[in-house]
Amino acid sequence: MTVRTRFAPSPTGYLHIGGARTALFSWLYARKHGGQFVLRIEDTDLERSTTESVDAILEGMTWLGLEYDEGPFFQSERFDRYKEVIQQLMDEGHAYRCYCSRERLDALREEQMTNKQKPRYDGCCRNLGEYPEDKPHVIRFRNPQEGVVVIDDMVRGKIAVQNAELDDLIIARTDGTPTYNLTVVVDDHEMGIDHVIRGDDHINNTPRQINILKALGADIPKYAHVPMILGDDGKRLSKRHGAVGVMQYREEGYLPEAVINYLVRLGWSHGDQEIFSPEELIQLFDVEDVNSSASTFNTSKLLWLNQHYIKESDPAHIAHHLSYHLSKLEIDPTNGPNLLDVIKVNQERSKTLVEMAHNCAIYYKEFSEYNAKAAKKAFKPEAVEVLEKMSEKLMRLPGWHRELIHAAMEQTVEELGVGFGKVGMPLRLAVTGGAPAPDLDLTMSLMGLETCLRRIEKAIDFINEKNA
Repeated sequence: MTVRTRFAPSPTGYLHIGGARTALFSWLYARKHGGQFVLRIEDTDLERSTTESVDAILEGMTWLGLEYDEGPFFQSERFDRYKEVIQQLMDEGHAYRCYCSRERLDALREEQMTNKQKPRYDGCCRNLGEYPEDKPHVIRFRNPQEGVVVIDDMVRGKIAVQNAELDDLIIARTDGTPTYNLTVVVDDHEMGIDHVIRGDDHINNTPRQINILKALGADIPKYAHVPMILGDDGKRLSKRHGAVGVMQYREEGYLPEAVINYLVRLGWSHGDQEIFSPEELIQLFDVEDVNSSASTFNTSKLLWLNQHYIKESDPAHIAHHLSYHLSKLEIDPTNGPNLLDVIKVNQERSKTLVEMAHNCAIYYKEFSEYNAKAAKKAFKPEAVEVLEKMSEKLMRLPGWHRELIHAAMEQTVEELGVGFGKVGMPLRLAVTGGAPAPDLDLTMSLMGLETCLRRIEKAIDFINEKNA
C-alpha cells in the first residue's frame, strides 16, 4: 500500500511553527514509506483567507525544504463538488434541513449550560414531516444515535467515543457554503489520503468525520493526533513567546535545517541523538514514536542547534542563506574579498546568520564611526606614530598574506620598543572600527592592502583632529 499524507493549512496568516511541525511529521512519514505528500489549502473561509497568507505558507514550506508531491489544491475551487456530496447525503437520508433560528439555539445552549449539560443540538428538526427548501436553513449530518466510534490513534492509542455523545453537526451553512468537517472528509477521501497526521486540537472532530466517511462508503484513514507545542511558561505557544511564524526564524538568522532538526525533536526522539541529517530523519522517524504529551519550546536549544549547523555546514551552503541577510545590510559581497573565505573565519564566531552578516560587514562596507570606548583607550596621540610606521611597512611587503602582516607588526613593536598591545589595539580599531573580528593579521589579509591603508590613514586623521 502506498502511503499518502497531507498538510492542510488554512490561509489566514503565516505558517505557524506548530503547523510546520505537523507538515514535517507528515512529510517524513510519506518519505519513509516511499509515499506521496499532498499540500491542500483549506480556504473555504473566504472572508479570512488571503493570497498573502497562501504565499507565506508556500514560502515557509519551500524554505524548510518540505517539497510536496501534489498540490497545492484549493478547497475554494471545489465548492461544486462539495454541493454534490451534500446532496448525496440528503438523498440517502444521511443529512437533513434544520430551520432552527439563532435565537432558539442560543437559548438551548444557555439552558443546557445552566443545567450543567454538554451544549449540543437537540435534534429538533431531525424528523420533521416536511423540509421546505425556500425557508432559511442549514444542512445537518444525521449522526448515528447508537454504537461507538473507535479511533486507533497512532500517537494516543485506542480512543472510543459513543455516538450518543455526538450531535448532528452542520455540514452546510445558511448560504449553502460547506463547513470544515464536510470539506475535509470529501477531500481526504477523494485525494486518497490514508494517513491523517494533525494537531490534537482536531481530535474532537475525528469521530464525526469518521461517521461521515462511513455514510459515504469511504475507507477510514489512519489518524495520528500530535500534541500541541507549549511556550516556556507552560501555555500554548503564541506570539507572546516570540517568533511563532516559520519565516520569522529566517529573519532572525536561523538555518532551515536547524529549525527542522529542532521541530522534529519536539515530541519525537531516537535515543539521546540530537543532530540528524535529512536522510537519518527519513530512515528513523515513525509517527508512532511521537510522545503523546505536549512539548515545550526552548529557544536556547534552537540557538544551540543553529550554531552547530553554522559551524559544520559547507561555506557555500551558508553563503546561499547568508545572501538574504547581506542584502538587508546593503552589502554586495562581490565588492571585496571572497565571501567563502570571510564565512570560514566567522563560522566559529556566529550563532545566527544575522550576527554573521554584521560580522562580515567590515570587509565590504566602510564604517562611519569608531567604537567610542575603544577609541578613548587606543587612539592616544602616540598611536599616530604606530599607525604611520605600520602603513609604511605594509606598503613595502613583498606579498599579502597573514604571516607577512604579522611579521610587520612584530617589527613595529621591536622598533618602537613597546608592548604588542600598543601596536595591535590602535591598528585593530583603525581597520575594524571596533567591530568583532578574528585575529588581526587574518582580518587584514582578507580586507586587502588598499582597504587597510585607506583605513589607517583615516584613523591617523581622526586622531590628529581629536588632539588638535
